[in-house]
Amino acid sequence: MVKSIFIAGVGGFAGTVIRYLVSRYFQFHYITVFPWGTFIVNIVGSFLIGIIYGISEKGNILSPEWRLFLTIGFCGGFTTFSSLSSDAFILLQSREIFRFAAYTGMSFFLGILAVFLGGY
Repeated sequence: MVKSIFIAGVGGFAGTVIRYLVSRYFQFHYITVFPWGTFIVNIVGSFLIGIIYGISEKGNILSPEWRLFLTIGFCGGFTTFSSLSSDAFILLQSREIFRFAAYTGMSFFLGILAVFLGGY
């Protein structure tokens, strides 16, 4: 159990650091109300988790420890549903209804599509 917690924690740390760097990149390079950094990490993270599950289902390519590290750890730390919810709420508070609808709708549907495509 302790080993699994450590594996997931290290993966989560790595995913969180990369999420932070991606978000900061978009904050510094693009002036926009749309939360591009959060949007991109959620879509890329969904695609990655699809790839990982796809690889895992096709054989014993990944050990259980690697699956734990990559899915629960890395992808869990990298994707940002709580940040997505916060950004969506801010768009609603700002009365940016179209951007709110576009952001939440695209995040949800493209995230599902990315998981599907990553798995095949």
